[in-house]
Amino acid sequence: MNDSQTHKEPDWERIAHLFKLGIAASLVALIGGDMLLGWGRVDESLAGMEQYFSRYLSVSDTRIFWAALLGMIGITIETLCFFGIYRLIDAVSHKTAHAYRAGLIGMLVFGPFCHVMCCANVYVFNAVNRIRPEIAVKEAVDFAKMFLVLVSAIFLLFFIIMNAVQIRAFAKGLTPYPKWCAVFCMLIGIFDIVIMKIVGNQAWAYALSTGWLSIGSMITFAGLLINMKKARNK
Repeated sequence: MNDSQTHKEPDWERIAHLFKLGIAASLVALIGGDMLLGWGRVDESLAGMEQYFSRYLSVSDTRIFWAALLGMIGITIETLCFFGIYRLIDAVSHKTAHAYRAGLIGMLVFGPFCHVMCCANVYVFNAVNRIRPEIAVKEAVDFAKMFLVLVSAIFLLFFIIMNAVQIRAFAKGLTPYPKWCAVFCMLIGIFDIVIMKIVGNQAWAYALSTGWLSIGSMITFAGLLINMKKARNK
């Protein structure tokens, strides 16, 4: 079969287990990793990067440590649970599933690392701010340029591959799910950023917007789990 098409019955019980575990892991990453780090308000009297980093002035070193640790654990498990979607695609198209797996592996390697580096960047800002506040933002930006930008760019590449393949697979009927279930992907978390932007300068809004990826994952797992009966009947 040159197009690598197959039609086999997925292991629904295992997939359902992965989706349930994915919801739990997404909550750990969201609350313990993202919201713990992002909870804070900006100083609206400032502008640019000074305003952006001002939201982290209230974040203690202890919070940064736990945000890094819990986020790393949550994101790792969360990403592994997307192999449930890999199983769905593989039941219909090996070729598409292999492309999806490539994106997942890249995200598994660079996703947790990217999160920890973000936490480290906040730590650098706060540490320098305690010593020389006038150069704290510059040092934080320099740190990001040297250590965060590259890993974020690599992560973004695999993130785009993974989501593009997933959306195409669902939209083209390369899974047992209805085609409209293509809406359940991590990118749906972008709406969280838009909504929280409308809310404005609130600590909880910034915390939630920090966790848009985890929210996107949680919606994806929950949506596919809820619609699993339709897919099985199909």
